[in-house]
This record gives sequence, C-alpha cells and structure tokens, in this order.
Amino acid sequence: MKKMKNWLLGSGLTLMLLFLSGCVKMTQDASGKAIPDTGSFTYKVLVAPLDSLLKMIANLVGGDNRWGWAIILVTLIVRFIILPLGIHQSRQTMIQSEKMQYIKPQLDAVQAKLKAATTQQEQLAAQQEMSAVYKENGVSMLGGMGCLPLLIQMPVFSALYTTARYSENLQNASFYGIDLTKPAIIFVVLAGVFYALQSIVSMVGIPEEQKKQMRMMSIVSPLMIIMFSIGAPAGVTLYWVVGGFIACLQTYITNVIMKPRIKVQIQEEMKKNPPKVVVTPPKKEVEAKSTTQANQPQAKKLNQGNNQNKGRNAGKQQRNHK
Repeated sequence: MKKMKNWLLGSGLTLMLLFLSGCVKMTQDASGKAIPDTGSFTYKVLVAPLDSLLKMIANLVGGDNRWGWAIILVTLIVRFIILPLGIHQSRQTMIQSEKMQYIKPQLDAVQAKLKAATTQQEQLAAQQEMSAVYKENGVSMLGGMGCLPLLIQMPVFSALYTTARYSENLQNASFYGIDLTKPAIIFVVLAGVFYALQSIVSMVGIPEEQKKQMRMMSIVSPLMIIMFSIGAPAGVTLYWVVGGFIACLQTYITNVIMKPRIKVQIQEEMKKNPPKVVVTPPKKEVEAKSTTQANQPQAKKLNQGNNQNKGRNAGKQQRNHK
C-alpha cells in the first residue's frame, strides 16, 4: 500500500511538472504577430510571476545591466533550492553503484543464463533471479538515478524562455552590450564549456569500464545544451551558463569530496554484512576454473622443460655444425 501511494505521488508530481513545463499557448495580435496568450493557465502560473520577480530584482539591483543580473540571481535561487535534492540523489546513486560492484559476479551469472536461455520460460526464470539478486541485497535496478531536479527546472526554463522573448521589460534589455532577447554565441560557448567540464568532473574516480560507458553521455550532454541554446534568447542561455557553473560545483562536491567517503563506508558495511548469495555460477564453470588453475603449474613445468630441451638441442646443432 505504501509503495502504491509513493508511486501515485511520484507519478502525479511528474505529470504536473511535465504539464507546467509545456510551451505557453500562443495567439496573434491585430497585426498578425505571434504573442503569448496572457489569459492561459501556464502564462498566469509561470510567466507572469517570473516576469514580476525579474522586474522586482532588476529594480533592486539597478543600472544598465540590471536585467542580466536579475536572471543570474533567479537562476541562483532556483539552483540553490534544488541543490540539496541533487546532492542527495547523487549520493544515493553512488551508494547503489558501489553496492553493485559486490553483486556483480551474481549478475554476470544471471546474464550468462539469459544469453544461454532457449525458451521464454528460461528467460523469465533468469529475469526473476536477477530481480531477486537486487531485492535481497537492497540494490535498486535503476541505480538510484532520479530526474526530479531536472523536472523542477523545466517549468522555470519554459517560463524564462517566454519571458525573455516576449516580455516588454526585456525587449530593450542588454547585459554588458549583449541583447538578451537575441541569441548570443558567447553564452552558447560558455554553456557548452561548463557542461563539458561538469561531464569530465563526473568521471573522476570511476572505474575504466564505467568511463567507457559514460564517455558518450559526456559528449552528448554538452552538445544538447549547445543545441538548445544556439537559437534561444541570450537571457535563456545565461540561465544555462549559470546553471552549468553550479552543476560543476555540485559534481565536484559529490564526486571528489563525497565519493571516497562513501566507498570506504560501503566497504566497511560489506565486511560486516556480506552480500546475500542468491545466484551461484554453474558447477561446470567452477570446475573449469579449478582445472585451469590446477593445470597452470604443470603447464609452467612443461614450458620450462621444453625451453631446456630447446637449449640442449640448439647446443648439439652448433657442435655438429662445427
């Protein structure tokens, strides 16, 4: 019952955020120009409050660059609100990843069964064994990954996009000579650099096998940010620039500071409570490994004997040649 409630709550929150992050309904003015529908629900809930907040902060800051600083401050407010949640989810992901290393032999055995399965019944049995391995050892099959911080940002990003493009307050706004209503390549480059740096920092202390899997994502993530930013107003791209900087700090905290401590913590935990063995490798594999290990000393002796015989034969051939 508790799991069902959590699932319904999570699903409802996700659907609400996805709805709110949708594009603002557009209409046309008397001249036929596309403008946001100020009477739409999304505009009233997201765009109008954000526009008012930017105006208030800009008036407090003052100066010619006040609108750019207002966007930066709003970005910092949003990112620092979700920072504890992001760090918590990163911590859970790292804990799950460290635990996964201890049950990997069992998972490999199940994967071998899945590959060798010839019937649907065998495949289903192997999948059930895999689920049991995760469940009995308290490891999530998703690895503790979560997308809630991203979902929280989506409505803000959508509202900021509409505000930067259509708000009367920002129509003549600039930030150190950069028009905030038009694309700015300098902000696009900075956003790409920060998210590329964040991807590099995220791979610190990760095993080489996992690095190979993450390298593609480390390339795709900055490219996606660049693609989103290249045609967006500079005010929106400025949001990604500041967000990328905060993401670098968050990743440094989790991967460089927290991860070594978590690794030691899981090692001590596994010494006290070793992983529960749900699946064992087939006996044939164990016997094969034992036979191989037993034959290794004999093989070494044979190789040494062959090398000695080769040396003796070579000496005889040299004497006969003389």
